Amino acid sequence: MQHPDTSYLNLVQRILETGVKKEDRTGTGTISIFGHQMRFDLSKGFPLLTTKRVPFKLVASELLWFIKGDTNIRYLLQNNNHIWDEWAFKKWVESDEYQGPDMKDFGLRATKDEDFAKVLEEQMAIFNEKVLNDDRFASNYGDLGPVYGKQWRSWPTSNGESIDQLKKVIDQIKHNPDSRRLIVTAWNPAEVDDMALPPCHAFFQFYVADGKLSCQLHQRSADVFLGVPFNIASYALLTHLIAHECGLEVGEFIHSFGDTHIYVNHLDQVNEQLTREPKDLPTLKINSDKVSIFDMELEDITIENYQPHPSIKAPIAV
Repeated sequence: MQHPDTSYLNLVQRILETGVKKEDRTGTGTISIFGHQMRFDLSKGFPLLTTKRVPFKLVASELLWFIKGDTNIRYLLQNNNHIWDEWAFKKWVESDEYQGPDMKDFGLRATKDEDFAKVLEEQMAIFNEKVLNDDRFASNYGDLGPVYGKQWRSWPTSNGESIDQLKKVIDQIKHNPDSRRLIVTAWNPAEVDDMALPPCHAFFQFYVADGKLSCQLHQRSADVFLGVPFNIASYALLTHLIAHECGLEVGEFIHSFGDTHIYVNHLDQVNEQLTREPKDLPTLKINSDKVSIFDMELEDITIENYQPHPSIKAPIAV
């Protein structure tokens, strides 16, 4: 099985060579293919890409946020994680309560105008401070709607009850590991329009064989440069944590894609990454004193021997 970076860079190369130009909801434009799959043997090292630095603490804190069933970015901000800021910020600046400078199309404008980027940074700082310290404001503007955590932990039923999909699937893995229904879905058609961002990583399934736990994810929409490295690490980590709780070894993480794209304002960055050689993979360490994934905190999950190439910055499309 290939080194994770090699699999990833082969995907990048495939998109550059065979992808088609498409417009998208952000107005940025993409080069896109439809359908791809990568496989990672989790026993060979943790698949945190090495051809650019992927900030593991951001990956881990976001995953723990999902696991907690949380949908408000306050927890993320408390852990210095800003990967969801733009979607919550957009809700505020489009509201009647916002009285600051015009922030229409702030994502695109910030990439083209340095003066505007500074103003945006100032407004984002104000926004984050309010989310952290003002309960009313955080409730109104920090919450992203029924996104991943809500669907994983509290899927609403027609009779007014809810299903804890994640807890249920872990119980199934422990007591009925041969089931073909070890599934969690974040794509809820009844609530998708109420989400700040409909789930990109929409559906995942577990598989137990030979004492090993594997996971396959279907990702309907994949931002290959910024998002996919996070998604690989996140679902690899989730597989490790559930295997840890269930007394299993780790098998494979299989990553399947729908619309798989590179934004046109990321082309310089992906071409730089293609010039880099993969390095040795790091090792994941989980606190052995904790068993349940629902008890895990950020300090219980660490990475050792991670020595990647430097990070490569790129604008996010909102």
